[in-house]
Amino acid sequence: MTSARTKVAIIGSGNIGTDLMIKVLRTAEHLEMGAMVGIDPASDGLARAARLGVPTTAEGVEGLIALPGFEEIGIVFDATSARAHEHNAALLTPHGKRMVDLTPAAIGPYVVPSVNLDEHLDAPNVNMVTCGGQATIPVVAAVARVVPVRYAEIVASIASKSAGPGTRANIDEFTETTSAAIVSVGGAERGKAIIILNPAEPPLIMRDTVFCLVSAPDPDTHDLIRQSVEKMVADVAAYVPGYRLKQDIQITEIPADQPVHTLTAPGAERPTHQVSVFLEVEGAAHYLPAYAGNLDIMTSAALQVAERVAAGKALS
Repeated sequence: MTSARTKVAIIGSGNIGTDLMIKVLRTAEHLEMGAMVGIDPASDGLARAARLGVPTTAEGVEGLIALPGFEEIGIVFDATSARAHEHNAALLTPHGKRMVDLTPAAIGPYVVPSVNLDEHLDAPNVNMVTCGGQATIPVVAAVARVVPVRYAEIVASIASKSAGPGTRANIDEFTETTSAAIVSVGGAERGKAIIILNPAEPPLIMRDTVFCLVSAPDPDTHDLIRQSVEKMVADVAAYVPGYRLKQDIQITEIPADQPVHTLTAPGAERPTHQVSVFLEVEGAAHYLPAYAGNLDIMTSAALQVAERVAAGKALS
C-alpha cells in the first residue's frame, strides 16, 4: 500500500458511477475519492457519497471545476453518456485531467486492460469501449494471436433491469463502438456486435457469446486456440473475478457449401472453422446486484486502468 494516492473524480452518480465509487473506496490501492459529480441532487449516488464523506456537486462538470481541491484531482472517470462525455472532455482537457471514459463516445483510444493497456498508459483520454466489448474482445484477441480471425461476431445478453437510462440511450453507439473495437483491438478483419436486453424474471446474469471464423484445419492449432483463450479468461478474471467460461470452447468445421464469403473481407482466405466461446460475467455486488455483470465489468476494467496509471508502472 502506497502512502501517496491519486485523487479521482467520478462524473455520473447513477448505477455505474456509484458502483465505481464503492470500488475505489473499498479496493483501490493507488486511488482515493476526490469528488462525486451528478446533475440530480436527489440521486442515491450523491447521497451515498455524502454519507461516506466524499465531496459532491449536483452541478455537473462545471460544479466539479468549481469545487475546492479540484486542482488535486488527477484522474476523472466519466460514467454519463456518449454525448455528455464530449462536453465533459472539452471542459476538462484544458485542465490537464486524465480521463477514463466509460461511455461509447470513443474520443480517445479503445482500451481493454488484458489486451492493450500497456500501449495507452500515457493517453490523456482512454475509452473503455462497452460492457460487451470488455467481455468479448479479449477472447477475439486471444484467438487472433494464434490464427488470423477473418470475422468475429459477439452477442451480449444482459438483464433488462441492469440497463439504465444511459445504456438504453447508447444502444446505437454500443453496436458501432464494439464492432469497431473488435477489429482495432481484437484484431479481427471484420466484426459485428449485437446486444440483447433480456426481460426474464428473475434477472439473468450477463452472458456473452463470441464466434470467430478462422482458417485452422490443423488439430494442433485448435489446441493452441483453446490454450490462448483459457489464458486470456484467467487474465480478465484477475480484475473481474466473476468472469468465466460457461462451456467448453467449441471449434467446429464450416461446411464447404456454407456461404461465409458475405461475412469476410473481399479476397480473404475462406475460413475453415468456427470458434465458439460462451462466457458468463457475474457482478461483485458492491452496489449493483450480482446479475449486473455488464456494469461490474465496466467499473472493474476502468478501475484497473486508473490503478495502473496511478501506479506508474507496467505489468510485470
